[in-house]
Amino acid sequence: MLDPARWLRYALLTMVVVLAYALILGKGGWLRIRALDQQIAAQKTTNLDMQKRNEALSAEVQDLRKGSDALEERARVELGMVRQGEAYYRYVQSPPPTPPATKP
Repeated sequence: MLDPARWLRYALLTMVVVLAYALILGKGGWLRIRALDQQIAAQKTTNLDMQKRNEALSAEVQDLRKGSDALEERARVELGMVRQGEAYYRYVQSPPPTPPATKP
């Protein structure tokens, strides 16, 4: 038969183990909170990058709506378009010569 003091010790030990498990590995435990904090930090970084991208795109849309300069620049760069009577020259540099391989 178990002594009441021994039974109380086992009950308290069991409660401590259960509470420690809940604090460390449980649904709202320390490990889960740390993982969620890391996910939040990564998402904030992604959101900031996307916000900068959206602002740049918004500025570009405003430029395209306001004037023809941005539209003309885009047509020249992306489509290679030129005005009538205008000459377009493209300079392509050849890569530097590679030195011959030496034998050991």
